[in-house]
Amino acid sequence: QVQLVESGGGLVQPGGSLRLSCAASGTDFSLNDMGWYRQNPGKERELVAAITWIGTTNFSDSVKGRFTISRDNAKKTAYLQMNSLKPEDTAVYYCYVDRLGYRYWGQGTQVTVSS
Repeated sequence: QVQLVESGGGLVQPGGSLRLSCAASGTDFSLNDMGWYRQNPGKERELVAAITWIGTTNFSDSVKGRFTISRDNAKKTAYLQMNSLKPEDTAVYYCYVDRLGYRYWGQGTQVTVSS
C-alpha cells in the first residue's frame, strides 16, 4: 500500500522560506511521477509543482522562480523548497505520487504566510 507523509509546514513571515518534504513508502518511487498541489477552503485544488521520474519539472506561473521541486530516490522523498513566500501562498499543501495509473495523496500540511 502506497503511503505519503508530508512534513515541514508551518507559519512563516512574508518573504521567508519553508521546505516541505514528502516521504513515500510502498512504492518503488524512482519510477513515479510526483508533485504538489495546494488548496484553500472553498477553492479547487491547484497544481503547484510537479517532477517526473526522469526529473523534468513543471511549475504553476504563480510560483515560478520562487519554488523548486526535487527528489531523492534513495530516500524515497520529494521536496518543495518555497522561497520569497507571499500571503497568497497560504494553503494546505498536498503531495501526490502517480503509480500504475492511480494517484495517491498525502494527508496535507498547512502553510501559513503572515506577519
